[in-house]
Amino acid sequence: MYGEPRTLYFAGRVASEDLSERLHARGWSIEHVDPAKPPKAGKGGKRAAAGIVDLTSRGFAKEPGALLELLAAYQIGWVATVDAEHVDNPDICRLIRDFCFDYVTLPSGADRIVDAVGHAYGMIALHDTASNDPQKADCREGAMVGSCDAMQALYRSIRKVAMTDAPVFISGESGTGKELTAVAIHERSVRREQPFVAINCGAIPPHLLQSELFGYERGAFTGANQRKIGRVEAANGGTLFLDEIGDLPLESQASLLRFLQERKIERLGGQTSTEVDVRIISATHVDMQTAMIEGRFRADLYHRLCVLQIDEPPLRVRGKDIELLANHMLERFRKDASRRLRGFSPCAIAALHNYGWPGNVRELINRVRRAIVMSEGRQILASDLELGEYAEAAPMTLAQAREQAERQAIEVALLRHRGRLGEAADELGISRVTLYRMLTAYGLRTKADRPLEVSGG
Repeated sequence: MYGEPRTLYFAGRVASEDLSERLHARGWSIEHVDPAKPPKAGKGGKRAAAGIVDLTSRGFAKEPGALLELLAAYQIGWVATVDAEHVDNPDICRLIRDFCFDYVTLPSGADRIVDAVGHAYGMIALHDTASNDPQKADCREGAMVGSCDAMQALYRSIRKVAMTDAPVFISGESGTGKELTAVAIHERSVRREQPFVAINCGAIPPHLLQSELFGYERGAFTGANQRKIGRVEAANGGTLFLDEIGDLPLESQASLLRFLQERKIERLGGQTSTEVDVRIISATHVDMQTAMIEGRFRADLYHRLCVLQIDEPPLRVRGKDIELLANHMLERFRKDASRRLRGFSPCAIAALHNYGWPGNVRELINRVRRAIVMSEGRQILASDLELGEYAEAAPMTLAQAREQAERQAIEVALLRHRGRLGEAADELGISRVTLYRMLTAYGLRTKADRPLEVSGG
């Protein structure tokens, strides 16, 4: 009736005959375990199980610390049985709160225990089902996670540009995952077996950037005791990722432009040129149109780098992806917790959606990691994320609600249509002139001159 037997671990005194019979009738296979020797399923086994820990045992009540390793078994849903006299024991309460899905105060009927075991197992099994759901394949592209329309369009763009060898320019706010996109493009290209070399143009002092990019010969300057290969040459045959290209000094921009034109580099202090075959992917959070107008970035270099463009969507427009990413980070860093965490509380989920995420995915990762370590309960609260003030949406007027909705709809439409105003206006059901006026009113800048763009459709 119940199919393949499910494993139930019993820690403590031997189960009564009545309880054993009822458990077997429900399809449970009982295994008695010693807390000093945790079951293998608790050590990373892939199948869910349930467990009963009998806290009426004298040794457990006196020394609850002996149970910690056993109860921490990740894929076992524990139910505690405890005498009424021990319910107020702080150590026992802490064990139940931190490691058990339910508890039963004795004396109690066997059916009550069996029902509690079924609930604990169901919660663990639900987690396993969600973790192995084949539909989640649609939520990932390499190390990136997301299922919203903007991310699906991004995935399609990645697959398209990976088929070519043209330079790619990735624009987006800080913390949106531009390097992950660059890696995903490289890993899907014909260059995937060759090096992927990244350099942060904004993190290296200007006087060192030339030698980092192009290398130097022995004796080129004081301290140059041997030849050094630059990042460009190190990427030969593969992909060179120029992160924060908008912060590249003007003198280095000229050298990079010359390399892009000639496909040759000359090491500092060298007399000969070396041919280098690399694909260039660059990224920045800087508004490049403004940078070119102000003379901080060369227009000829920009148009060399920006043959194909990809826009990274900010976290605030990704809707349910915020919760999806938070749960993904919880699973990834769950081992850092001092207790088994069940997930995010309703107040935490509300705060995740109400907060504006100026630091985007990078900020989300940092807040979740901190909450995992600092949380004192079975669920992560908004206060653990340091977002307590966002747990409930602040009251807003009808005009404010309309402005917020319009702003988000415009941002999503522009992302979906890669900044093409005419197409975005058609989708929104307004004229191009009206859209332009709303962009100005809401402070949303749009690039007037766009390079060849990659459609997400």
